[in-house]
Amino acid sequence: MKNERNTVLGILAHVDAGKTTLSEAMLFLSGKLKTLGRVDHRSSFLDNHTLERQRGITIFSKQALMPLGEGSLTLLDTPGHADFSAETERTLRVLDCAVLVISGTDGVQAHTETLWKLLERYAVPTFLFVTKMDLPGPGREAVMRELTERLSERCVDFGTAERLESVALCDEETMERYLETGEIPDETVRRLVASRRLFPCFFGSGLKTDGVGDFLDALARFAPRPQYGEDFSARVYKISRDAQGNRLTWFKVTGGSLRVRSLLKYADASGEGLEEKISALRLYSGAKFEACEELGAGWVCAALGLSATRPGQGLGAAADAESALLEPVMSYRLRLEKGTDPMLLLPKLMQLDQEDPQLHIVWNPQAREISVQLMGRVQAEIFQSLVQERFDTHVELDTGRVLYRETIRNTVEGVGHFEPLRHYAEVHLLLEPLPQGSGLCFDSICPEDALDRNWQRLILTHLAEKQHRGVLTGAPITDMRITLAAGRAHIKHTEGGDFREATYRAVRQGLMQAESVLLEPWYSFVLEVPATEIGRAISDVRAMNGSFSSPEEHGEYLRLEGAAPAAKLNGYMEELPAYTHGRGRLSLTPCGYRPCAEQKRIVEELGYEPERDADNPADSVFCAHGAGMNVRWSEVPQYMHLESVLKPRREEEVKPALPRYRSFDIDERELEAIMEREFGPIRRPEYRVRQVNAAVANELRTVRKKETVIVDGYNLIFAWDELKTLAAERLDLARERLMDILSGYAGFTGDKVILVFDGFRTPGNPGSRSEYHNISVAYTKDGETGDAYIERIVDEIGRNYTVRIVTSDNLIRLSALRSGVLRCSSGEFKGELEWALSQIEEVLKKSNFNAHKTRLIDGTRRNP
Repeated sequence: MKNERNTVLGILAHVDAGKTTLSEAMLFLSGKLKTLGRVDHRSSFLDNHTLERQRGITIFSKQALMPLGEGSLTLLDTPGHADFSAETERTLRVLDCAVLVISGTDGVQAHTETLWKLLERYAVPTFLFVTKMDLPGPGREAVMRELTERLSERCVDFGTAERLESVALCDEETMERYLETGEIPDETVRRLVASRRLFPCFFGSGLKTDGVGDFLDALARFAPRPQYGEDFSARVYKISRDAQGNRLTWFKVTGGSLRVRSLLKYADASGEGLEEKISALRLYSGAKFEACEELGAGWVCAALGLSATRPGQGLGAAADAESALLEPVMSYRLRLEKGTDPMLLLPKLMQLDQEDPQLHIVWNPQAREISVQLMGRVQAEIFQSLVQERFDTHVELDTGRVLYRETIRNTVEGVGHFEPLRHYAEVHLLLEPLPQGSGLCFDSICPEDALDRNWQRLILTHLAEKQHRGVLTGAPITDMRITLAAGRAHIKHTEGGDFREATYRAVRQGLMQAESVLLEPWYSFVLEVPATEIGRAISDVRAMNGSFSSPEEHGEYLRLEGAAPAAKLNGYMEELPAYTHGRGRLSLTPCGYRPCAEQKRIVEELGYEPERDADNPADSVFCAHGAGMNVRWSEVPQYMHLESVLKPRREEEVKPALPRYRSFDIDERELEAIMEREFGPIRRPEYRVRQVNAAVANELRTVRKKETVIVDGYNLIFAWDELKTLAAERLDLARERLMDILSGYAGFTGDKVILVFDGFRTPGNPGSRSEYHNISVAYTKDGETGDAYIERIVDEIGRNYTVRIVTSDNLIRLSALRSGVLRCSSGEFKGELEWALSQIEEVLKKSNFNAHKTRLIDGTRRNP
């Protein structure tokens, strides 16, 4: 078992500052490497990926193990280019301490300050190493002065005789002890470093290994030594795949220990609980790894066997990490080569999305386009190279478009009501604007005697689980507080999914009433140009509607610091070298969202129509004359069951009578005619509940309203672990297993079940329609997607509110579903199957019909 003391050290720097060279020197002097690798020779130990060696930059975070004093050190090398800052940020969550590398020739650069702010945000104890001191530069004193001015006055040069006096100045208690004894113990220095009241600074050359040995000795003496609990906990920071395609979950054990073959319980991105076995634990060092049977707290490893973990996730007793600070501000549409099916490429790209969640791979079903979010030009080029390397597919990216956000100026009440037959939920939300940069806050002021606490928690969960879209451009909303003010459930008919529908509709209905504001992303920038070009630079920034401070001298350059809209700065990186003859430098850092100065023009250009967004309905569903009835968002206040929380109604106000609506339910004979046309004559099953007992039959019939359930077969198979595992060996057996499960489900509920398998990818496939016991099975023909077939069926039988689509949220989004047609994720449907089986058992126990249990669950068997 690896249980000796281990320090996890991250190494960070501005691109080209000498970070990888310093890493090589540390590994070499520790005895880990026999020869010193070099970036320019493409022989570095950690930058071992082909793309990294070709470009000479770090793209992916890497791990290396080395001895350190009486323990060991896990070195995590992070990307230096600003385009890959999100990868660096994810790594910070598992560090015991970090070393920030500064170039002795360039000093503190714009991205250096960004990294410093990230280290401050995550409270990471930090050492500094100034490298390239063998090259001409401003000198040690000048660099030290810049560190104290631009980073922290607690930066202390550990290579001078005055080191102890400077350390003592960082803490009152330490000063008193130093004045009494003239000494400062190592444990005191460790305490100051751990609390970020001291930042030790070292100088040298990574290439010549000058000063690196002293730095390693200082790490052994002064690096923090965290204390860990006995209960198992871990923090995931990275997802990747090895050369064989195995999924690797990288995490740091932050409590207890972990063994191979241990069962881990955790929730996937949708909140569904999973229990999976750790099949292997690997300690990587560069491209090689050592298999380990058990790991103690403080170690970083890669685990096999976990299929749905994600960066930032807490395992065991650890909580999930807060959301990332750095987010892309540009979205790019993928242009595929002729003959490339986007639906085949999409599941592959989702692997990259798991490894880098900031990519936000999105499928647009209407345009049949895939888009990706990227930080900049270099990341775009790397993304294209990765797709080519991993999936042998060439993709091009368009020029990109800005990712907007939306907020509101006024407070409104949003109401969502969802009441198709035997379902009920009503939700009232207050939507209030918050200051810039606040994000979304969720709260509840609803009394528990009006709505049970469990229902309130569920509503707050639904608020947080979805990226709600604004009504100007369909952009995500931000900077507002959404408060649950009132709600109502039905004692018998309310289910969890009802509050999801009501909550989503309440948010949307509130946004439709509010005064919405379009927000655009801004960059803070540092622009350095020759003094002769400062006038042009200032004019450019003013033309961008940007702001800036007075120019400052910085060697041969004048430095301009400020902020401007990302849309205006997009492309300026290519324009700058032209007028500065290659001497200009520009560094950009996302700095939040501000109101868009050209809101009207942008809204008109994008042409978003909120009332036609079928994925985000603002209307509500009420029940009238025995059928579900769609009520337009603007008319919802006339029909809602609870009083408004913003404007109480006067007693004399009379609620208008409901207009007469005809029932939209399809006649049972008409529905059967459609089913016979598609799937042939319907065989009447002989296992019907009426043959059991009248009392039992009545109880079973009243469990829920009959529905027509349309299931997307392959999405369901590959969303369920047991079926996915079976499909990996025999796809036909997985299909049969799914048909058997659904047949039993249909036998219990009485629902009409249509199972659709996508034959789009099979050349010459004519398609087929058949009945399997008591369910209908369709294989689509060549050129017809399962999505298109389902939409056609829904158009014919979806005129009421008793049609439900079961599919995978990640792979298919139906584009033409009319209001009231319900959607159900595979996880929810699996839970419903388990519930149905449990209900059968309870009814049978009460009626003492255990002899008939098998015939009731298995709809494929016949009664004797």
